[in-house]
Amino acid sequence: MNNNFENTWELCVASWKAETEAEKRELFKQALADDCVYNDPTAKTKGWDALAQHMLGFQQQIPGGHFVTTSFMSHSNKSIATWDLKMGDNITLGSGISYGEYNEQGLLTSMTGFFELPA
Repeated sequence: MNNNFENTWELCVASWKAETEAEKRELFKQALADDCVYNDPTAKTKGWDALAQHMLGFQQQIPGGHFVTTSFMSHSNKSIATWDLKMGDNITLGSGISYGEYNEQGLLTSMTGFFELPA
């Protein structure tokens, strides 16, 4: 059993910054269950295809956009992380909190992000 949920989380975080779908999928293999669910105030996806498309759309809206984890805690196959959303030049656009759930193999099965939407 993989107890290194923080490493898995950071691989998922890195997939948001990856520039191509192929790069994202390489990271997904190491971090996400095939049928993973992603949910935030702007989107809900299931599976790698839908998540990769959502991430590519995010990169079109915020070129170079990426997340930086500011704290991480886990227990019982669940995690919570706080993060900053950064532009390509590292200017912080916002911050939020994400909740993750992991399967027996230590892969993320569910990710839920919480953040304020711009007015």
